[in-house]
Amino acid sequence: MIHNNRARLFPSLLAISALVIALDRVTKLWIDAHLPIGHFIAVIPGFLRISHWQNDGAAFSLFADSVSPNAVRWGLVAFTCTAILVLFIFLYRLSQSCSATVLALALILGGAIGNLYDRVRFASVIDFIEVHIFSYHWPDFNVADSAIVVGACLLLLDAFFAKPEKTPRNT
Repeated sequence: MIHNNRARLFPSLLAISALVIALDRVTKLWIDAHLPIGHFIAVIPGFLRISHWQNDGAAFSLFADSVSPNAVRWGLVAFTCTAILVLFIFLYRLSQSCSATVLALALILGGAIGNLYDRVRFASVIDFIEVHIFSYHWPDFNVADSAIVVGACLLLLDAFFAKPEKTPRNT
């Protein structure tokens, strides 16, 4: 029974990852073709803009100003490849039942592959969603980043609200 559920569910979870990758690529290609680097389109003035930035670093542009950007790039590629392998294994092993955890892993996997593609092919990642809340500016992000964050939030919610498994009582 578990094998049959996995056989049905695992391809669907990979399809979710593939959808994230496709949406990420399409949006980045559109931004690259229609908006010069450094420019923006105000969607909700003072709150949300579509911009075009190249992120040479990790999340939140960490390490972007490194004195050895090539080492940062390939270090991030190696880390991401390792994470993708681990995510794939966990996704496969846990895919016998549908849960917030497996959905989260599928989203994170798709996001990781989306950003990995950019980092390997272009040496940087296109970020284009820019949020301002009062005087605070959230670092620009993209669809892949969004999928990773939503997946991480689902993992946290599942961890906090998971029902404990029933164990048989010793009598």
